Amino acid sequence: MADSTTKTEVVILGAGVIGLSIAHVLTTKFPNAYNVRIVARDMPGDLSSQAFASPWAGANWSPIGGFDERTHKRETATFNKLWDMIPTGLVLSLPSRIYYHTADGLDQLWYKDLVRDFRVMDASEVPAGAKGGVRFTTVSVSPEAYLPWLHSELSARGVQFVRRRVHSLGEAAALAGPRGILVNATGLGARSLVGVEDAAVFPIRGQTVIVHAPAITEFVSFPLDSPSPNGEATHMIPRPSPAGNVLLGGTFQPGNWDTSMDAATARGILARCAALAPVLASKETQVLGHNVGLRPARKGGPRVEVEWVDTPLQSELLPVPESSAAGRVMVVHAYGFGPAGYQNSWGAAEEVTDLIQANINAL
Repeated sequence: MADSTTKTEVVILGAGVIGLSIAHVLTTKFPNAYNVRIVARDMPGDLSSQAFASPWAGANWSPIGGFDERTHKRETATFNKLWDMIPTGLVLSLPSRIYYHTADGLDQLWYKDLVRDFRVMDASEVPAGAKGGVRFTTVSVSPEAYLPWLHSELSARGVQFVRRRVHSLGEAAALAGPRGILVNATGLGARSLVGVEDAAVFPIRGQTVIVHAPAITEFVSFPLDSPSPNGEATHMIPRPSPAGNVLLGGTFQPGNWDTSMDAATARGILARCAALAPVLASKETQVLGHNVGLRPARKGGPRVEVEWVDTPLQSELLPVPESSAAGRVMVVHAYGFGPAGYQNSWGAAEEVTDLIQANINAL
């Protein structure tokens, strides 16, 4: 085994599902090549923190938007990885129904070969208000189990977790050091990280309700193709653990930074989901909690690319960190996945790892 002093320093800024997955892939493929530290204000165990998105996600695979080649590659890799993890109990194999306002072209949907058991519904299976629908089998995870699992896996591999609020790209680059690697997986933080200041980053507010409803065994989304003017988006996502728990949604509100629970919205979620699944109105359904999270989206799509930074990195807004030394740092940006962080996670981690390997000799 290589001595730790010969390893390249890697600092991953952000401990959400993207940052954790990158650390997992990097240490799996190259266990002796890198010293990996995850530096973040919020850690995987901070499951009640609204300051990052990962604890509040739907955390299933669901079709979002149209076809994009890079996204399709990331999501295919992620779906296959999660599918293979079903026997562990961390991932649930989930029958699904998606309804649309049109019946045209459903047999040619871009994701039909990505998921399992895809078929177009017969007209008799489609409820009032929709014109068509598809069935398939997807996957879901429970953030409250999945994030601690990633944390445990990485800790066992020697990945260090450092709780620290980082204000600037220069500060983060100084942590990586000359000839080091910095992975910027800050999500919404990329908007305010001095030296990045990506104005294309914006939140998509999501409010959901967690219930215990063992009778709900399918993922249902209705309708998928046209959110309402006030951002309502109706869906039900059963989770692998605790058994019988279901996430009911929800909202899709771009540009809304409000993290407070809105009672009227919660009542609307429960009413819309009960209309799709009347069993939810029974006394056996228990409301367990209300979630509000901000999905870290980006105009133009996720940013996954390499940027070279010469340190010390100057800024008129913040002083140069005392620990800064002259040198070159590879920065790999990986943020802006919006509502699709979990379903992009393993594929994005593979892409970041490939970028690091393709550029490592330039350090």
